[in-house]
Amino acid sequence: MLNPQMLDLFLITWALFAGLLMTRIGNIFRLPDVTSFLVVGVIIGPSVLGRLGIRGLGFTSYEEVEELSIISDVALGFIAFSIGNEFKLKTLAKIGKKAFIIATMEAVMASILVDIVLIIIHFNFPNIVTMPMALTLGAIAAATAPAATLMVIKQYKAKGKVTEILLPVVALDDAICLMVFAVSFGIAQSMVKGTTNIINLIVEPMMQISVSLFIGFIAAIALTFLEQYFKSHSNRLILIIASIILTVAFAKITFKLGGFSGSFSPLLVCMMLGTTFCNICPLADDLMERADFWCKPILVLFFVFSGAELNLEVFKNPIVVMVGLIYVFTRSFGKYIGARISSSMTGCDDVVKKYLGITLLPQAGVALGMSALAFELMNSTDGLLVRNITLFGVLIYELLGPTFTKIALIKSGDIKEIKES
Repeated sequence: MLNPQMLDLFLITWALFAGLLMTRIGNIFRLPDVTSFLVVGVIIGPSVLGRLGIRGLGFTSYEEVEELSIISDVALGFIAFSIGNEFKLKTLAKIGKKAFIIATMEAVMASILVDIVLIIIHFNFPNIVTMPMALTLGAIAAATAPAATLMVIKQYKAKGKVTEILLPVVALDDAICLMVFAVSFGIAQSMVKGTTNIINLIVEPMMQISVSLFIGFIAAIALTFLEQYFKSHSNRLILIIASIILTVAFAKITFKLGGFSGSFSPLLVCMMLGTTFCNICPLADDLMERADFWCKPILVLFFVFSGAELNLEVFKNPIVVMVGLIYVFTRSFGKYIGARISSSMTGCDDVVKKYLGITLLPQAGVALGMSALAFELMNSTDGLLVRNITLFGVLIYELLGPTFTKIALIKSGDIKEIKES
């Protein structure tokens, strides 16, 4: 009889092979690899093959997927580190202000529009959507997933005006989303409990962001200092990999500072690690290129496992489907309009105004994390609906978002020639 460790290894191997094979089918339909990986994840997840109850053929429960979450955490660290490397000082001097304005407006616009539409539904159908639900879902709408976007950019070697502004925007989006969620969800909780702590609403997310950035900065200084003691590229690459994994481990720690407590943001910590490293280490570009080759298999596992986490059961609830579709269309419109208006305000090129918003649709980890927190802290009915509606949205966005991103980058001219792998 196979022991649990052997079954886990078999699932990892099966996920890699199945993901690789699905890209062949995906190429026929010109789908991005990330979509193929997500589809494979759904197939081998608890919603499809897992139903057969044969562990090793698929994940028989979501707890089994969670057992391998350490792989996803590390992969997310590499993704964040890669995005951080796009924040070179010369790039920031050129587009830093634009990226901040665009990221703020597209996130806030999506949040506000979802709030408005769901609040209107609340006043007409209070039994379907409560006010705390509307505010919480509005806050979650601000989040954009950088992983799928980065994967599409790397697969097709996208380069151009849209890509140049896109990566900084999705990186800043995480910090802005934390602030929006903290305030909106805090107000939602106060409606239930009848109390509001304004200091906590403002200070705690600011502390989380600040401490996360500080940890990432210190880690990058240490990494750059240690690099000088190793001369070969392979040894320096090992040091980078070890630093990213260590940084992800630190990001799991909860902190207490004064009267406040909280946790770090793994995305922000690793982004700051990559940002500082690329600006102070003269060998950063060459080392990052080598790191990209090393981390491709772990990214495949990240997206396959992300697909396995998607629960198709949400389609059985008509309320979830109805409100979920409203959420998806309203958030998409908010992201597009917010990006279009802000890119016009900041004097961006016409292709940026036209296509940037379409590339901001993917949504995954951060949104699911926020919905999980809402599920824990809200009453059972509201919390369950928020989690399932968010899951419904993530399912739609993750499967369709990468394809929309690819199309937008082709139309903008950032993807010049498609060579299927």
